[in-house]
Amino acid sequence: MPVTFSIAFVAGVTPTKWTRIWADRFPDRELEVFRTDPGEQIEVLRDGRANVSLVRLPIDREGLGAITLYSEIPVVVAAKDHAIAAVAENDTVSLALLADDHLLQDPDTVPEWRDVSSEVRDGTRRALPNLRDLDEVMEQIAAGVGIAILPHSLARLHSRKDVISRPVDGVAETQIALAWPADEKTENVEEFIGIVRGRSAASSRSATVVVRGEPVKKEKATAKAKAAAKLVREEAARKKPAQAKKKPGVITGRVRSSGGPKKKRRS
Repeated sequence: MPVTFSIAFVAGVTPTKWTRIWADRFPDRELEVFRTDPGEQIEVLRDGRANVSLVRLPIDREGLGAITLYSEIPVVVAAKDHAIAAVAENDTVSLALLADDHLLQDPDTVPEWRDVSSEVRDGTRRALPNLRDLDEVMEQIAAGVGIAILPHSLARLHSRKDVISRPVDGVAETQIALAWPADEKTENVEEFIGIVRGRSAASSRSATVVVRGEPVKKEKATAKAKAAAKLVREEAARKKPAQAKKKPGVITGRVRSSGGPKKKRRS
């Protein structure tokens, strides 16, 4: 029975381009892909539900290996009649414009906003309602209750017609990373790391094999191809019929014009 390779991904990440490459390269290796909630993006690694997880940083890295893949710009999401509507879609919103708003998130998750917030500074910030997920947050935003500052991919995933978003200046970008249990870096994990890093199918990872107790560097696929091509050329040269000997007295090739008779060459 084939072993299933499991890939988890947090909301907002689209792993399709990598899973398609995997399916093309390893059609005989069964693949499972599933989405996680933010609170379990690394728990799925610790309890064995996933071999790798596409996560949104920061995470607790204890016992995990991880590589950063790309960054996400932050955007502010607000009701359609909010002041940010006056800002062009491709322009950024300053934090100063959002200082008097009510953030429908824990202020500590957006420390840049927390440090300029009027309600935090004055102690007038009211408790957050019990919001189960981002869809409910978006409902509150549409009703004009407050704003949210999110990675662009999440804002796009939960977008709706009665809210708008703009890039926000002065807030750190979030990062997407690939994580795996550090003590379980299997061949499949190595292969998937190569895929997300853009390694082509033709290139081979440097690996070590053991021959009679001696470690030997594994020959790269490109070197094998060159050696095989050389053998083909040599074999073709051996099979090629010998050229007929030139007849004496017959001159081939270019003939140099000369006014006098040519001297015979000594053989």
